[in-house]
Amino acid sequence: MGTRSLTKVFDEHGEQILNFYRQFDGYPTGHGQELAEFLSNGKIVNGLRLGEEGTFFNGAGCLAAQLVAHFKQSAGGFYMYPVTAKDCGQDYEYEIYVNGNELTIEVYNCGCNFFGMSGDTHESIFKGNVKEFTEFCKEKETVD
Repeated sequence: MGTRSLTKVFDEHGEQILNFYRQFDGYPTGHGQELAEFLSNGKIVNGLRLGEEGTFFNGAGCLAAQLVAHFKQSAGGFYMYPVTAKDCGQDYEYEIYVNGNELTIEVYNCGCNFFGMSGDTHESIFKGNVKEFTEFCKEKETVD
């Protein structure tokens, strides 16, 4: 049985634009750490400049598209769900908010039950920026 997760991306207006499901390794030391590495390697911008080097997310839509391209490498494992889907049997939820040139990440423990349906729990276990999120995932590794 896998540790399922949802990664949600919210645009500059607070509208959810992505609901990305991961079948396994969804815990903070798995998917969380991989997500932190992905986000820390890029910079959120509003417009691209010719010749500028590096990884850039040109707004929330660009970030969401690059996130899917980064994680979805073959059949299975990752799936797109409608943004209206709330209960996908996830153990954890990762919410990424774009606020100008800053990203805020929130992580929730959903207390998935034995039958793969999310439990009554929706406990916030982290809220902060990308640097803090990276530290949170590393700290969870030393605790787990």
